[in-house]
Amino acid sequence: MTYIESSTQETGCIFCNRLEEDDGPDNLILLRGKNTFLILNRYPYTNGHMMVVPYQHANSLELLQDDTLSEMMQYTKLALRLLREEYGAHDFNVGINIGEAAGAGVADHVHIHVVPRWAGDTNFMSTTAETRVLPETLEQSYSRIKARLKDLNSTQ
Repeated sequence: MTYIESSTQETGCIFCNRLEEDDGPDNLILLRGKNTFLILNRYPYTNGHMMVVPYQHANSLELLQDDTLSEMMQYTKLALRLLREEYGAHDFNVGINIGEAAGAGVADHVHIHVVPRWAGDTNFMSTTAETRVLPETLEQSYSRIKARLKDLNSTQ
């Protein structure tokens, strides 16, 4: 819960800043591709909440090249598979909030959210107290998904 207690505001783009760091539980990057990377959300809605992010710092999809858009969809597909296999997710919310008015938390760097869902996963904490209960830490989620990713790569 260090990130909750931290009072320092990050300068610059949070996604671009992560790219400067070594991959691991600190920066939460799971996989880097040619144009895109897969990262866990530091403030997840549920365990395993991932984001697919282009390297290009752009605020909307129409500014991205077709090969980047294609890779983003491939990484979204991979995220779905990882979460189905590792977490037994029943369904998903997959979405892109383009711009602040649309609810984007990081409005200047477009990205795709992949949120695993399970039948009955809404409880009184999230509906009445606007609080989410997560049964594992980000570090645990990172380790689980990285191990699953390694298994997938070894069987292909």
